Amino acid sequence: MPVKVSVVVPVYNPGVYIEDCIASLRRQSLPPDEYEVIFVDDGSTDGTPARLDELAEDDARVRVIHQENSGWSGKPRNVGIAAAQGEFIMFVDNDDYLGDEALERMYDYGVANDADVIVGKMAGKGRGVPIELFRRNRPQASVENAPLIDSLTPHKMIRRAFLDDIGLRFPEGRRRLEDHVFIAEAYLRAKNVSVLSDYVCYYHLSRDDASNAGFQQFEPVGYFRNLREALDVVEKYTEPGEVRDRLFRRWLRVEMVERMRGKRFSKWPDDYRRSLFAEIHAVAVERFGPGVAAGLPPAQRVVAALIAANRYDDILAFAEWEAGIGLRAVPEGVVWEDGTLRVGLRAEFTSGGEPLVFPAEGAPATGEPPLDAAEAIAWVAADSVTRFGTASGDLMLRDRASAAHHFQPVTVTRDTVQDGDGVRLVLRVTASVAAATLAGGAAPDAGLWDALVRVRLGAWTKECRLGPAPLDDRPAPQAALAGGRTVLPYWTRPQGNLALAVDRAPERLGLDRVTPDAVTVSDGRLRAGVPLHVADDTKVLLRLGSTTILDVPATLSAAPDGQASVLDAELPLAELRGATWRVALSPFPDAGEPRFLVLPFALRARADSVRAVRAPNPGGTRRLARRVRRGLGRVLRAAKARIPQRGK
Repeated sequence: MPVKVSVVVPVYNPGVYIEDCIASLRRQSLPPDEYEVIFVDDGSTDGTPARLDELAEDDARVRVIHQENSGWSGKPRNVGIAAAQGEFIMFVDNDDYLGDEALERMYDYGVANDADVIVGKMAGKGRGVPIELFRRNRPQASVENAPLIDSLTPHKMIRRAFLDDIGLRFPEGRRRLEDHVFIAEAYLRAKNVSVLSDYVCYYHLSRDDASNAGFQQFEPVGYFRNLREALDVVEKYTEPGEVRDRLFRRWLRVEMVERMRGKRFSKWPDDYRRSLFAEIHAVAVERFGPGVAAGLPPAQRVVAALIAANRYDDILAFAEWEAGIGLRAVPEGVVWEDGTLRVGLRAEFTSGGEPLVFPAEGAPATGEPPLDAAEAIAWVAADSVTRFGTASGDLMLRDRASAAHHFQPVTVTRDTVQDGDGVRLVLRVTASVAAATLAGGAAPDAGLWDALVRVRLGAWTKECRLGPAPLDDRPAPQAALAGGRTVLPYWTRPQGNLALAVDRAPERLGLDRVTPDAVTVSDGRLRAGVPLHVADDTKVLLRLGSTTILDVPATLSAAPDGQASVLDAELPLAELRGATWRVALSPFPDAGEPRFLVLPFALRARADSVRAVRAPNPGGTRRLARRVRRGLGRVLRAAKARIPQRGK
């Protein structure tokens, strides 16, 4: 079978951090004979070389190449390219890892779209990733129709023949931004680039020891010398004009302007700030025409103008003002409707923790930006009022385990609120979180998911957690059954931020509120109100346990309030008599091994009646409840092997 994908991993002293990478590569869904993994050990001095050799002996998919230390990642990647036998090459760093289906999905997507470069969705764990690029799938992407230039890390899948045809390789030696040079040329010369956004393919990690190459404080002279080489690539493969200016704008914005803004700039020692500013000023004057900065939002245009004019003191003053600006998002409603969680919120920018007050009258930022910090602040604030009609707000859900972000559908309204002589700019957002599809069109993984709010206004794009919700006005939605998951909206402690527990925290589902008084048994039919939202009639399973077990089919139907549900089951009266039965509920009885939630009532069956009573639970503690669930599970499993089940 021809090799479809060669994974190239440059390695240098990763220690234990390589283990997640190794495990993810061995878990890939692509058949084992259709991909290979090439580790290029760049002179590691820890135990990694022996670890990799042992791995290669155990796994036929793995090859290891040892070489003397070259100083950076460029040469190891090139050595891996030369050794690769696959149709495509996937570049992975030794302290990152892949989603289990990444290779298969990216390969199939690339082949289907005849792509030379495939960019898989990234999740950043302690590291930034280009979230906007992955808002949707982009089968036919280019630097002209998509924000590809926001993703210049090497973690892409690239057609091997394309690399050979154009002779593209990584710059070698100890240097910065070698990936910018390589990826920029790949984007500009590829016949097609495909962006896969509906599955997290690549997990970009920040190491606990903060030793990732990208986190080291850099020496400005060498850094910006290397940056010029990336600009050279753009100049070589584009004509002067709008496209080139837009591409150059990425380096001006990300590598230069953003380094001069807010806390990022003001936190550095003054001598380092000045050396950084001097190099940035030199590149800006030397390489960027007026059309590059002209496309930036006003706050970034101000900083670009101050850089070009060599106004260090004013840049520092502007940065100190921006450092105090934050975002606050307060929930205003969290309620289930037909299997969808409707989340209402209001969001606005703050200054020093208080609502940011803007001028009452807006004024568009036209002409050249002011070169005085105080005037620049007023210029940007007035323009923000003018631009408020295009401000956007988003609700994202972030999986704590993977750090993957998923945008939810939203509607946005904008309110201008009078505040003294000025105004506050308030966004009101309503998000629709469909529990069955909230993870990029798929059901969420089990775990904890945080709600984050992202607001864009002018040059400000800020994120924050959704909360805190006021204690005296905090929505209390039920858990819901949807998409084969139990989804519980809850408020974190003590912060009061909104999060979702997916198939977690059964003790917080509120089932302890199903008291015997809420349960009726009449003519052999059990009915009880249950604090679980369902969109439609949902088949569930009741498991009754005594000296034996009985499995009883049941249904959850939406209650009139739309939040809770009604449990309905026909009891096998003849089989119940003469015993007290503990009751457990399986919300998804057909999903493999059923998961059971122990209910806080029991059924006491006499010769002529069945009634609900409080289940034995002397201490009422979580520890005891867990013990009861485990014990009931053991009894039920043993009995299930001996006794035929009802309704199967």
